[in-house]
Amino acid sequence: MTVGISRALVLERFGSLPRLVERAVPESRPGHTLVRMRAAQVGHLDLNVVDGRFGILPDLPAVPGTTGCGVVLASDTHPEGSLVRLGGKGLGLRRDGCWAEHALVPDAAVEVVEEGTDPALACSWFSPAGTAWAAVHAVAAVRAGERVLVTGAAGAVGALTVQVAARAGAEVVGVVGRPAKLAHVPAPAKPVLAAEMSVESVGGQVDVLIDTVGGPVLRDALPLVRPRGRAALVGYTAGREFGVDLADFLLADVSLLPVNLMSRGKEVAADAEGLLADLRTGALTLEIERHGLDALAEAAERLRTGEAVGKVVLDLGSTTRR
Repeated sequence: MTVGISRALVLERFGSLPRLVERAVPESRPGHTLVRMRAAQVGHLDLNVVDGRFGILPDLPAVPGTTGCGVVLASDTHPEGSLVRLGGKGLGLRRDGCWAEHALVPDAAVEVVEEGTDPALACSWFSPAGTAWAAVHAVAAVRAGERVLVTGAAGAVGALTVQVAARAGAEVVGVVGRPAKLAHVPAPAKPVLAAEMSVESVGGQVDVLIDTVGGPVLRDALPLVRPRGRAALVGYTAGREFGVDLADFLLADVSLLPVNLMSRGKEVAADAEGLLADLRTGALTLEIERHGLDALAEAAERLRTGEAVGKVVLDLGSTTRR
């Protein structure tokens, strides 16, 4: 590839995957930072945008990717050569995002991260860490000695939620949908298959349910919560809807509590940073699948089908090619 040429995934039609193309490296301009990308997250939000199923959609053609990490090539604000995380300010939604070898983004969408941080971790840690902290502490208010059931416990959010709840002194049960994922439920949680979920299999009723998948899994997990217990609702990868019998629900007297990281991001930012420090040292774990820029189809399929473990990231390499 010649100097000045960059590869990017360009979305041309909602409902079909972006096409890998070669294009000129974006020209730097005031108020913006040019970044050589090292990694970019592939999340459910990104796929919702690709499918045209999100409330904010870009004008096409566009480069998706709401979060990424790379090295500053040119900027009036951020030091050249520094490792940075990209996110917010409409990236991948209202303007071109991170699924490219180079990204030109507003200065305000750039945050310097500690040198030596794994770029794949830098671009993918905040959502699961912030959501896990918000669910356990800010929303469900988990207390030491309580029993907590976490669904989707091998996913990025679920696995970190298991670990954060255990640190809070809770006894944790981790539910997964596939036998292959049982081994990926972090210790010390008790792993349980969703198809076998019952009061007996989880060891009795729980005080708190933290549901990260929604749909029928949420429906089946709710009866396991004790009266006056709490259910923190995080995600809907298993289905956007679930039904309840209102008479049974009122009798159960379980509080349904939404977890919205978009509204709580600033509130939990400092605590999430603390979790990042532990992720760097390995005191906490976050599994990450890495795929090449030309392997988006495989990455998207694994995320859509639930086969992926942890976060899914496009590895954009460490070369300094411009």
